[in-house]
Amino acid sequence: MTDDIRQLIKEFGRLPVDVDTLATDADLYQAGMSSHASVNLMLAIEDHFDVEFPDRMLTRGVFESIDAIAAALTELGVQVPA
Repeated sequence: MTDDIRQLIKEFGRLPVDVDTLATDADLYQAGMSSHASVNLMLAIEDHFDVEFPDRMLTRGVFESIDAIAAALTELGVQVPA
């Protein structure tokens, strides 16, 4: 799941740094992600994982790091492939 999230961040996060160099707990906003890019990332994540984030999860904290995104997806029932 982490690799998929990283790839989506590369494509939609518009970060000025190489996503592969970021720790999974690195703050994506501090790394340069804008709020507009986070919306695009959210939509891409929803499409990729076939989920919909409920309103209560539409917060900055959910998209703050790779770990936070993975935790949200796990909460939504996305299974990590074995």
